[in-house]
Amino acid sequence: MDFHTEFKPLTIQPQEIEQKSFEMITEELGEHSFTTEQYAVVQRVIHASADFELGRSLVFHPDAIQAGIQAIRSGKTVVADVQMVQVGISKGRIEQFGGEVKVYISDPDVMAEAKRLNTTRAIVSVRKAILEAEGGIFAIGNAPTALLELIRLVKEGVTKPGLVIGVPVGFVSAAESKEELAKLDIPFITNIGRKGGSAVAVAALNAISLLAER
Repeated sequence: MDFHTEFKPLTIQPQEIEQKSFEMITEELGEHSFTTEQYAVVQRVIHASADFELGRSLVFHPDAIQAGIQAIRSGKTVVADVQMVQVGISKGRIEQFGGEVKVYISDPDVMAEAKRLNTTRAIVSVRKAILEAEGGIFAIGNAPTALLELIRLVKEGVTKPGLVIGVPVGFVSAAESKEELAKLDIPFITNIGRKGGSAVAVAALNAISLLAER
């Protein structure tokens, strides 16, 4: 092997790569029952994960997209369950409407309270978030316990988020937490099964913020 061969980088522009990717996704996905706005989310989730099964498994409350757009345009807070989600969100599109992206899971008071109660930081972070982000968007990609706690608080009438993007990945309680979310009569985006994760939550949120800009 000749290690001295000159490397020739691709000259195609990022926008062209994205557009070509979207065209390939549309072609490969084929017929579907998503609305135009829902498909904008599905397309970005598939683009982020290269997983068509995951894309097809997305479930939308009928009001999810419009509720998300309205929350962003109203400057509501976006709550991420972990820093990986917070980092991936295109904050400029949130901040231009007066909103911000927050994550509470590593706050000292959250860590201390979780230790005192012998529970997870994810659960305590949700309890703190609802006090500061009423009507906001919750983007949960990693912590099923956070989603289950949020569902409990919604059922008890303690909080009413503007939108819940609940797509935690994992084997313990992940699929079950999403099944419970899909039973709620609040705006939500979720998916069926164990798949999900930070990239999925980020892709869904970023797709909605792009729609909010239009």
